[in-house]
Amino acid sequence: MSTTQSERLRELLEPLVASQGLDLEEITVDSVGRKRVLSVVVDSDTGADLDRIADVSRALSAKLDETDAMGEGEYTLEVGTPGAERALTEHRHYVRATDRLVRFQLTEGGELVARILKADDEGLDVEVPGVKGRKATARRLAFGDIDKARVQVEFNRKDKHDEHDDNDENEKEEEA
Repeated sequence: MSTTQSERLRELLEPLVASQGLDLEEITVDSVGRKRVLSVVVDSDTGADLDRIADVSRALSAKLDETDAMGEGEYTLEVGTPGAERALTEHRHYVRATDRLVRFQLTEGGELVARILKADDEGLDVEVPGVKGRKATARRLAFGDIDKARVQVEFNRKDKHDEHDDNDENEKEEEA
């Protein structure tokens, strides 16, 4: 896809996505045999449920049908969200990843896995998990120190709400 087509599609679709309360994160056009697939990735600070995805998909489809932005050939429109292990490339991505575990590739070389505690305009406050019984440590990362960052999927994490519920259950058992 040429840069100009990508820019035209973004200019055409971004206002429509924004009117649905979402951010347009990515647009790609891939050829699959004789067909083309237009993939549109959307997100928001509160996420995007299936109803919002369906609404924006219908709106984008109608807009594309009334223009020649995709040309004459057949294409398939796919609208989705970034997924669980999304790459963090914009400031808003880091804000949305607060309390998530992230793998950072550092500009000086090396790698760091840490939980984002807070994101501001200059960088991130992160917590590096302790290893072998050691306590977690706080660290500050400037955005300039980060080459790449990707959210990590956690299957066993207990969040603060779950720990609080467990404590409530233990207190109830002790009272009985």
